[in-house]
Amino acid sequence: MSFERVAVLGLGKVGLLAATFLHEAGLQVVGLDVRMPRTATEFTVRTADLTSVADVRAELADVEAVLSCLPYHLNRLIAEVAHELGIHYFDLTEDVGTTAEIVELSATSAGVMAPQCGLAPGFVAIVGASLIDSFDVCRSVRMRVGALPQHPTGQLGYAFNWSPEGVVNEYLNDCQVLEEGVRKWVSAMEWRETLYIHGTQLEAFTTSGGLGTMCDTYEGRVANIDYKTIRYPGHMDLMNFFFHELLMRERREVAGEILTNAKPPVTDDVVYVHVSAEGHVDGHLRRSEFVRAYRPKDVAGMHRTAIAWTTAGSVAGVIELVRDGVLPRRGLLKQEHIPLDAFLRTATGRLFAE
Repeated sequence: MSFERVAVLGLGKVGLLAATFLHEAGLQVVGLDVRMPRTATEFTVRTADLTSVADVRAELADVEAVLSCLPYHLNRLIAEVAHELGIHYFDLTEDVGTTAEIVELSATSAGVMAPQCGLAPGFVAIVGASLIDSFDVCRSVRMRVGALPQHPTGQLGYAFNWSPEGVVNEYLNDCQVLEEGVRKWVSAMEWRETLYIHGTQLEAFTTSGGLGTMCDTYEGRVANIDYKTIRYPGHMDLMNFFFHELLMRERREVAGEILTNAKPPVTDDVVYVHVSAEGHVDGHLRRSEFVRAYRPKDVAGMHRTAIAWTTAGSVAGVIELVRDGVLPRRGLLKQEHIPLDAFLRTATGRLFAE
């Protein structure tokens, strides 16, 4: 049975745009935040204390689905209330621990529980699964994503267009991989490699959370799977110095404040997606690649950064597919189980194919 009413919690740039996409896709949207957004909206917006179980329960009582665009540490509360009310749950988290807790809830959920619906984890897993399916036997999948300034300055070559809390966790938490069929945990900011996209030299290195549930799904089927973040050359060494030699790993909140003060967001960004897979087709070894450089677009009536529309578009497309009955409406929804072709046919998914 189709659903119509969805609440979007957290109306920052990504949350507000996701709510707009869902409104334009025909859903009845209510946006919730601790303060009213400056931008006028065509859907209902209310203020609420989103750290209060009672307030969240009251706000979600009359909706059929909820999308959390809140900091990851609030997602467990939202997921538990959604589970209690029997409504669908979606989020953008890259945090491994939070996702594990939501996976546990999904075993007894009346609605779908869909964590990690953003860009990475999220869209990149949809692409990776599509490449795996193109082989008779797939031996490796390498997934790389990076959101960067188009015109970098300074030695870091970076701007914090994403949550500093999330970026710090990605740089410091351990990373799950499959290597020669063995599931392993490796340190972040290692396994550096050089790659080129449209003639631009870049580097990639391990970061936490980008694989989502890929290792769970493909263990025993694909021997090698890993995820790395893309940056401009030299970035990894400087961040290792900052976090490890200066011991900022012990002061994560302060580290985030320092970095965002030094490298504020930019409007001219670029999101690089580089997914490659190798395997056999009819007995012949082949390599397939999905390589894109997504830039800002005029969408939903405004000029949007690449990281905003790719993240908001990823989750909005997934919600459309659940609403339309293309995807299951109960239990855990893994990103790698979402057909790429169907995603690219949604109203927001089409943006990724342009």
